[in-house]
Order: sequence, then C-alpha cells, then structure tokens
Amino acid sequence: MQALDLSGVKVGVVIPCYRVARQIESVIRGIPEDVRSLIVVIDGSPDGTRAVVERLADPRVTLLVHEQNRGVGSAMQTGFAEALRQELDIVVKMDGDDQMDPAHLPRLLAPLIEGQADVTKCNRYNSLASLKEMPAVRIVGNAGLTFLVKLASGYWNNFDPANGYVALRAGVLERLEIGRLTRRYFFESGLLIALGIQRAVVQDVAAPARYGDERSSLSIPRSLLGFPPRLILG
Repeated sequence: MQALDLSGVKVGVVIPCYRVARQIESVIRGIPEDVRSLIVVIDGSPDGTRAVVERLADPRVTLLVHEQNRGVGSAMQTGFAEALRQELDIVVKMDGDDQMDPAHLPRLLAPLIEGQADVTKCNRYNSLASLKEMPAVRIVGNAGLTFLVKLASGYWNNFDPANGYVALRAGVLERLEIGRLTRRYFFESGLLIALGIQRAVVQDVAAPARYGDERSSLSIPRSLLGFPPRLILG
C-alpha cells in the first residue's frame, strides 16, 4: 500500500461475511494499521468465519452478528449504522472473500480526502489484462446489467456499477436512508440509485479484482431476471 496521510481522518472498513472462513484472516491482516476501524458483519454464516475473526483478536475489529442470513445489503445496513455511530469520516465496503485488494485503498481514498468526490468505486474494466483475469460468466453477467444500472442511476461515466469495492464520505452516508437500501444482491445497484437521488459525486478508480477458488453465491440467471424490474422501479 502506497503512503497516504490519514492523520486526522477516521477511516473504517465494513466487511460483510458469508462463508469466508478460509479468506477472512487474509482480508483483516491485509488492511493497513492506519485504518482505525474494521466493522465485521457475520451474516448468518454457517461455517467458522466468526471463530476465525474472534481468534485474530484484532483490536480494531467490531464484530456484529446476524444469526440468520439476511443478504449482503442487510449486512451493510448494519455495518453502515455502526460506522455512523463510531463517527467515522470515510466508510469503505470490502467483501470478506479476499477479492478486493487493500493495496488499492490509497487510490480509493485519495479523491475523498482531497474533496474531489463524495463516493469512489473500483473499476475492473480499465485494462485488457484485468478482463483476462475475470471469469467469462462474470463478464457476460455484468455486461448484461451495466446499461440498465447506468440508466436507472444516471451515472453514465461509471463503468463498473456492479463492483462492490466502494468508499463513501460519512456526510453522504448520513443523507441516505440506510434502512431502505436493498438487503440482498441488488445492494450495489440500489446504492448507486440512492446516491443519484442525492446528486453525490461518484468517481471511478481503476482497480482489478482478485479471483481465487472461492465460489460466488450470486446466480447470474437470477440476477438477469430479477435486476431489471428493480432497476426500472429505481
């Protein structure tokens, strides 16, 4: 992680977790020490994710637990509410599956710290090399939804709206009705629509994803059928 002066800036990371017992230790250990707060939300995960987090005993971690699985959006509602309670200045969403490299945090945070944007989102499509690393099914699925997300949100310059690696200024987060954000896989798109209503300035940041042997629980066919009606409503 390149140097970034976070003095006087309270940055926290919300990490929604579901079936990530094998990856969560790497995620937590990879986040730089100058990030003051790690809000880990265990979303009804039936594996040993909670035990791994507790064993790490990182003093920065606030561990919140949903006994039943409610979806990534619900986990983020819980995490966002805790971030506001902690009076953080910037809140980052980083999934627990280790696909979001903390090395990109400086580029994600810089536009917010410098007052150039209200929200930053990582863009996996900035280079051909990045596309070659992405599974074909994800490219097809994301391409099928991107246009409708742009149409619904108004963010035509955002090239990777489905990307969940995002950072927000707390002032913007306070204006959102957190309890009304979508609770499951429509969360990222729904968040963009809510931000568009607030006229928040959203900026893309080039950052390729990392893909390991984890299996996504997001169904591409279900998304292609379920997202369009929600986007039209948005």
